[in-house]
Amino acid sequence: MARRAGLSKATLSQLEAGNGNPTIDTLDAIAIALRIPIADLLARDADTGPVFRPGTDIAPGEVSRELLRRISSGNSLEIWRLRMPPETELPGVPHATGTIEHLLIATGHITAGPVDAPQDLGPGDMLAFAGDAPHFYRTGAEKVDITVVFASPIST
Repeated sequence: MARRAGLSKATLSQLEAGNGNPTIDTLDAIAIALRIPIADLLARDADTGPVFRPGTDIAPGEVSRELLRRISSGNSLEIWRLRMPPETELPGVPHATGTIEHLLIATGHITAGPVDAPQDLGPGDMLAFAGDAPHFYRTGAEKVDITVVFASPIST
């Protein structure tokens, strides 16, 4: 498991014992190794009806990712908000096999998508691509606000 996740055995052991504070990238690596959506590693609240998530501030120059909503059916859906400062490149970690990643650009311009077929995107543009392949996000001269939706097949 540690090898598949790209983590040391000691790190994985500490997490299993409840003695760690993993980053979102560590949780993503474990989810990929287990072939489950990352949200399955996080606590779930019962669906009690409408959910409102007010906007939040971030520090200048900070990259911020926020899980906004998870919806399950034939696929597990995760809805995230990704905000990036100007002149920033963020490599995308390949997700579980069969995952489709959707980007909806709220503000700014970005080059993003599969490494072998990136797209230039602006406000209102949407891009869907195989999230289980190498991909990236690169901003230009302005900050970007993106809604990202991951649709992962539910494995039985």
